[in-house]
Amino acid sequence: MKRILIIEDETQVRENIKQILEFSDFEVLSAAEGASGLNLAKAHTPDLIICDIMMPGIDGYSVLKALRQESDTETIPVIFLTAKADRCDLRQGMELGADDYLTKPFGNSELIRAVETRLTRQSILQHQTIEVSQQAHKLKQDLVTLQQSTEEHQKLADIRGEMLGKVIHDLREPLSNINMIIHMLKNADSEHERDRYLNVLKEEYTREINLLNQLESLQTLLTPENAKLLQNFNLLKS
Repeated sequence: MKRILIIEDETQVRENIKQILEFSDFEVLSAAEGASGLNLAKAHTPDLIICDIMMPGIDGYSVLKALRQESDTETIPVIFLTAKADRCDLRQGMELGADDYLTKPFGNSELIRAVETRLTRQSILQHQTIEVSQQAHKLKQDLVTLQQSTEEHQKLADIRGEMLGKVIHDLREPLSNINMIIHMLKNADSEHERDRYLNVLKEEYTREINLLNQLESLQTLLTPENAKLLQNFNLLKS
Protein backbone atom coordinates (compact mmCIF):
# COMPACT_ATOMS: atom_id res chain seq x y z
CA MET A 1 0.00 0.00 0.00
CA LYS A 2 1.40 3.38 -1.04
CA ARG A 3 1.79 6.00 1.68
CA ILE A 4 0.84 9.61 0.96
CA LEU A 5 1.48 12.65 3.14
CA ILE A 6 -0.87 15.65 2.98
CA ILE A 7 0.41 19.02 4.22
CA GLU A 8 -2.52 21.46 4.17
CA ASP A 9 -3.51 24.15 6.67
CA GLU A 10 -7.21 24.24 5.68
CA THR A 11 -8.91 21.54 7.73
CA GLN A 12 -11.79 20.88 5.34
CA VAL A 13 -9.53 20.61 2.30
CA ARG A 14 -7.11 18.35 4.16
CA GLU A 15 -9.88 16.03 5.35
CA ASN A 16 -11.50 15.86 1.91
CA ILE A 17 -8.22 14.85 0.28
CA LYS A 18 -7.60 12.30 3.03
CA GLN A 19 -11.01 10.68 2.49
CA ILE A 20 -10.60 10.54 -1.28
CA LEU A 21 -7.19 8.89 -1.00
CA GLU A 22 -8.21 6.41 1.69
CA PHE A 23 -11.22 5.45 -0.40
CA SER A 24 -8.73 4.63 -3.19
CA ASP A 25 -6.74 2.35 -0.85
CA PHE A 26 -3.85 4.65 -0.02
CA GLU A 27 -2.32 4.93 3.42
CA VAL A 28 -2.60 8.61 4.40
CA LEU A 29 -0.66 10.81 6.82
CA SER A 30 -1.64 14.44 7.31
CA ALA A 31 -0.20 17.63 8.81
CA ALA A 32 -1.77 21.06 9.32
CA GLU A 33 1.44 23.04 8.76
CA GLY A 34 4.90 22.81 7.19
CA ALA A 35 7.07 22.02 10.21
CA SER A 36 5.03 19.01 11.37
CA GLY A 37 4.73 17.89 7.74
CA LEU A 38 8.52 17.83 7.40
CA ASN A 39 8.81 15.82 10.62
CA LEU A 40 6.32 13.27 9.30
CA ALA A 41 8.14 13.07 5.97
CA LYS A 42 11.47 12.37 7.68
CA ALA A 43 9.94 9.86 10.10
CA HIS A 44 7.79 7.86 7.65
CA THR A 45 9.30 8.49 4.16
CA PRO A 46 6.02 8.64 2.22
CA ASP A 47 5.80 7.59 -1.43
CA LEU A 48 4.30 10.96 -2.38
CA ILE A 49 3.57 14.31 -0.75
CA ILE A 50 0.65 16.63 -1.48
CA CYS A 51 1.51 20.08 -0.14
CA ASP A 52 -0.27 23.43 -0.13
CA ILE A 53 1.87 26.39 -1.20
CA MET A 54 0.35 29.22 0.82
CA MET A 55 0.56 28.25 4.50
CA PRO A 56 1.39 30.25 7.62
CA GLY A 57 4.90 29.72 8.99
CA ILE A 58 6.76 27.41 6.65
CA ASP A 59 5.17 27.66 3.19
CA GLY A 60 5.16 25.00 0.49
CA TYR A 61 8.28 26.31 -1.23
CA SER A 62 10.27 26.09 2.01
CA VAL A 63 8.93 22.60 2.63
CA LEU A 64 10.09 21.52 -0.84
CA LYS A 65 13.54 23.06 -0.35
CA ALA A 66 13.94 21.23 2.95
CA LEU A 67 12.82 17.94 1.42
CA ARG A 68 15.31 18.22 -1.44
CA GLN A 69 18.18 18.83 0.98
CA GLU A 70 17.72 15.51 2.82
CA SER A 71 18.95 12.26 1.24
CA ASP A 72 15.97 10.29 2.60
CA THR A 73 13.38 12.67 1.15
CA GLU A 74 15.06 14.30 -1.86
CA THR A 75 13.42 12.00 -4.44
CA ILE A 76 9.88 11.94 -3.00
CA PRO A 77 7.44 13.28 -5.61
CA VAL A 78 5.66 16.47 -4.51
CA ILE A 79 2.34 17.74 -5.85
CA PHE A 80 1.64 21.36 -4.97
CA LEU A 81 -1.83 22.63 -4.15
CA THR A 82 -2.52 26.23 -5.01
CA ALA A 83 -5.46 28.56 -5.29
CA LYS A 84 -3.51 30.54 -7.86
CA ALA A 85 -2.76 29.77 -11.47
CA ASP A 86 -0.08 32.42 -11.71
CA ARG A 87 2.72 31.29 -14.05
CA CYS A 88 5.37 32.80 -11.78
CA ASP A 89 4.19 30.55 -8.94
CA LEU A 90 4.23 27.51 -11.24
CA ARG A 91 7.72 28.32 -12.54
CA GLN A 92 9.11 28.86 -9.05
CA GLY A 93 7.76 25.54 -7.84
CA MET A 94 9.07 23.65 -10.86
CA GLU A 95 12.52 25.21 -10.49
CA LEU A 96 12.60 23.99 -6.89
CA GLY A 97 11.73 20.46 -8.02
CA ALA A 98 7.94 20.18 -7.74
CA ASP A 99 6.51 17.31 -9.79
CA ASP A 100 2.98 18.58 -10.44
CA TYR A 101 0.31 21.14 -9.54
CA LEU A 102 -3.35 20.95 -8.63
CA THR A 103 -5.30 24.17 -8.67
CA LYS A 104 -8.09 24.47 -6.12
CA PRO A 105 -10.85 23.52 -6.47
CA PHE A 106 -10.18 20.15 -8.13
CA GLY A 107 -12.30 17.05 -8.61
CA ASN A 108 -11.82 13.59 -7.11
CA SER A 109 -10.79 12.02 -10.42
CA GLU A 110 -8.32 14.84 -11.10
CA LEU A 111 -6.65 14.25 -7.74
CA ILE A 112 -6.44 10.47 -8.13
CA ARG A 113 -5.19 10.79 -11.71
CA ALA A 114 -2.41 13.18 -10.64
CA VAL A 115 -1.41 10.93 -7.73
CA GLU A 116 -1.36 7.72 -9.78
CA THR A 117 0.56 9.38 -12.62
CA ARG A 118 3.27 10.60 -10.26
CA LEU A 119 3.52 7.26 -8.46
CA THR A 120 3.82 5.40 -11.76
CA ARG A 121 6.57 7.72 -12.96
CA GLN A 122 8.37 7.37 -9.64
CA SER A 123 8.18 3.59 -9.87
CA ILE A 124 9.65 3.67 -13.39
CA LEU A 125 12.41 5.99 -12.22
CA GLN A 126 13.25 3.71 -9.30
CA HIS A 127 13.45 0.67 -11.60
CA GLN A 128 15.68 2.59 -13.98
CA THR A 129 17.89 3.69 -11.08
CA ILE A 130 18.20 0.08 -9.91
CA GLU A 131 19.06 -1.07 -13.44
CA VAL A 132 21.69 1.64 -13.82
CA SER A 133 23.13 0.73 -10.43
CA GLN A 134 23.26 -2.97 -11.39
CA GLN A 135 24.88 -2.14 -14.72
CA ALA A 136 27.44 0.06 -12.98
CA HIS A 137 28.16 -2.73 -10.49
CA LYS A 138 28.57 -5.27 -13.31
CA LEU A 139 30.83 -2.87 -15.21
CA LYS A 140 32.96 -2.44 -12.10
CA GLN A 141 33.22 -6.22 -11.70
CA ASP A 142 34.10 -6.61 -15.39
CA LEU A 143 36.83 -3.98 -15.04
CA VAL A 144 38.25 -5.75 -11.99
CA THR A 145 38.18 -9.08 -13.86
CA LEU A 146 39.84 -7.50 -16.89
CA GLN A 147 42.52 -5.96 -14.69
CA GLN A 148 43.16 -9.30 -12.99
CA SER A 149 43.30 -11.05 -16.35
CA THR A 150 45.75 -8.46 -17.68
CA GLU A 151 47.94 -8.87 -14.61
CA GLU A 152 47.84 -12.68 -14.94
CA HIS A 153 48.81 -12.50 -18.62
CA GLN A 154 51.65 -10.12 -17.79
CA LYS A 155 52.90 -12.45 -15.04
CA LEU A 156 52.70 -15.39 -17.43
CA ALA A 157 54.60 -13.45 -20.10
CA ASP A 158 57.28 -12.57 -17.54
CA ILE A 159 57.57 -16.21 -16.43
CA ARG A 160 57.78 -17.44 -20.03
CA GLY A 161 60.44 -14.86 -20.77
CA GLU A 162 62.42 -15.91 -17.71
CA MET A 163 62.24 -19.61 -18.53
CA LEU A 164 62.98 -19.02 -22.22
CA GLY A 165 66.10 -17.08 -21.25
CA LYS A 166 67.21 -19.94 -19.04
CA VAL A 167 66.63 -22.53 -21.79
CA ILE A 168 68.50 -20.41 -24.35
CA HIS A 169 71.40 -20.18 -21.93
CA ASP A 170 71.33 -23.95 -21.46
CA LEU A 171 71.18 -24.52 -25.22
CA ARG A 172 74.37 -22.56 -25.80
CA GLU A 173 76.52 -24.95 -23.76
CA PRO A 174 75.96 -28.13 -25.83
CA LEU A 175 76.22 -26.09 -29.04
CA SER A 176 79.55 -24.72 -27.90
CA ASN A 177 80.69 -28.21 -26.97
CA ILE A 178 79.55 -29.58 -30.33
CA ASN A 179 81.48 -26.91 -32.17
CA MET A 180 84.60 -27.66 -30.13
CA ILE A 181 84.27 -31.44 -30.61
CA ILE A 182 83.87 -31.03 -34.38
CA HIS A 183 87.12 -29.06 -34.43
CA MET A 184 88.88 -31.72 -32.32
CA LEU A 185 87.42 -34.50 -34.48
CA LYS A 186 89.02 -33.00 -37.55
CA ASN A 187 92.39 -33.08 -35.84
CA ALA A 188 92.08 -36.56 -34.28
CA ASP A 189 95.27 -38.64 -34.65
CA SER A 190 93.77 -42.11 -34.25
CA GLU A 191 90.62 -44.11 -34.90
CA HIS A 192 90.14 -44.60 -31.16
CA GLU A 193 90.34 -40.87 -30.49
CA ARG A 194 87.90 -40.19 -33.36
CA ASP A 195 85.37 -42.71 -31.94
CA ARG A 196 85.62 -41.12 -28.51
CA TYR A 197 84.91 -37.67 -29.97
CA LEU A 198 81.99 -39.07 -31.98
CA ASN A 199 80.44 -40.54 -28.83
CA VAL A 200 80.79 -37.23 -27.02
CA LEU A 201 79.30 -35.49 -30.06
CA LYS A 202 76.30 -37.81 -29.98
CA GLU A 203 75.80 -37.15 -26.26
CA GLU A 204 75.86 -33.39 -26.76
CA TYR A 205 73.52 -33.73 -29.72
CA THR A 206 71.09 -35.77 -27.59
CA ARG A 207 71.31 -33.18 -24.81
CA GLU A 208 70.52 -30.42 -27.31
CA ILE A 209 67.48 -32.32 -28.64
CA ASN A 210 66.23 -32.92 -25.09
CA LEU A 211 66.50 -29.23 -24.30
CA LEU A 212 64.54 -28.36 -27.45
CA ASN A 213 61.86 -30.89 -26.49
CA GLN A 214 61.68 -29.35 -23.02
CA LEU A 215 61.20 -25.93 -24.58
CA GLU A 216 58.31 -27.24 -26.68
CA SER A 217 56.74 -28.87 -23.62
CA LEU A 218 57.05 -25.66 -21.62
CA GLN A 219 55.15 -23.74 -24.29
CA THR A 220 52.28 -26.24 -23.93
CA LEU A 221 52.31 -26.67 -20.16
CA LEU A 222 52.97 -23.11 -19.04
CA THR A 223 49.33 -22.01 -18.71
CA PRO A 224 48.20 -19.37 -16.17
CA GLU A 225 46.87 -22.15 -13.92
CA ASN A 226 50.13 -24.12 -14.01
CA ALA A 227 52.15 -20.96 -13.50
CA LYS A 228 50.17 -20.23 -10.33
CA LEU A 229 50.76 -23.80 -9.13
CA LEU A 230 54.49 -23.53 -9.72
CA GLN A 231 54.60 -20.20 -7.91
CA ASN A 232 52.74 -21.70 -4.94
CA PHE A 233 55.48 -24.33 -4.62
CA ASN A 234 58.18 -21.67 -5.06
CA LEU A 235 59.34 -23.29 -8.30
CA LEU A 236 58.95 -20.02 -10.16
CA LYS A 237 59.60 -16.46 -9.14
CA SER A 238 56.44 -14.38 -8.47
